[in-house]
Amino acid sequence: MAIDTTEVKAIARYIRMSPYKVRRVLDQIRGRSYREALIVLEFMPYRACEPVLKLLRSAAANAEHNAGLDRTQLVITQAYANQGPVLKRFQPRAQGRAYQIRKPTCHITVAVAADATAK
Repeated sequence: MAIDTTEVKAIARYIRMSPYKVRRVLDQIRGRSYREALIVLEFMPYRACEPVLKLLRSAAANAEHNAGLDRTQLVITQAYANQGPVLKRFQPRAQGRAYQIRKPTCHITVAVAADATAK
């Protein structure tokens, strides 16, 4: 008997947020079921929860539409945030100086798969 290990991904690119702050949220949902992750994200107080929640819903929709998986059986197998390009801006300071401001971006990836133990 072959075990079906279909993994479906969703990627959000160029999110205007530090990857460190996004990773703090992703660490909380990695390995959880889809439903459990939705509840956790709904009540966490971080700004990074909004794009992660949107991305998780997208991954579930991809799994349902493209791979024919059931949303209730999904488990988050991978969740990570990589650094994207940094937007460089300048802040005028006293006596004609300019301080550099770095505005980080990140690429978030969430992968879901059907739970093998749920059958």
